Amino acid sequence: MKKIQLPLTDEIIETLRAGESVLLSGTILTGRDCAHKRICEMLDAGTPLPFALQGETIYYAGPCPAPDGKACGSCGPTTSARMDAYAPRLLDLGLKGMIGKGERSRAVCDAVVRDHAVYFAAIGGAGALYGNAVCKSEVVAFPDLLSEAVHRFTILDFPCIVAIDCKGGNLYGR
Repeated sequence: MKKIQLPLTDEIIETLRAGESVLLSGTILTGRDCAHKRICEMLDAGTPLPFALQGETIYYAGPCPAPDGKACGSCGPTTSARMDAYAPRLLDLGLKGMIGKGERSRAVCDAVVRDHAVYFAAIGGAGALYGNAVCKSEVVAFPDLLSEAVHRFTILDFPCIVAIDCKGGNLYGR
């Protein structure tokens, strides 16, 4: 299993191939469809985002509240296709990685290659495992969205599979 230190760089992305198992450590953002919609509305309005996209990795998840002694509650991946309308634009703006569950549209696959990025698949039903990999969590945008707010996580050994690589390799066969 390959250990990857975030943030992603072009050099790291270049080494990743569809089907490889990885353990991610470092910082990531969270965001689901409500947050993605708001991000794009802000971009459309010319309003600066409350966080940078350049070089970031976003996890399509809405964390449950943290129990005592934990940084995060259960935090499983949501279906990535729900973000497909937004992902190419965010990749074009410098997003380097996405973590979620399931297949992606042709437009997202093409954007991953065009923008030299990567899509990681997380395991559905493993929310407790992923929550335990979160060492620190802070809300960085849209607290009114509650669990769908954008969080910045510090993660350690967060298990994923490279699903779409920067060369067009695709675990789902698209």
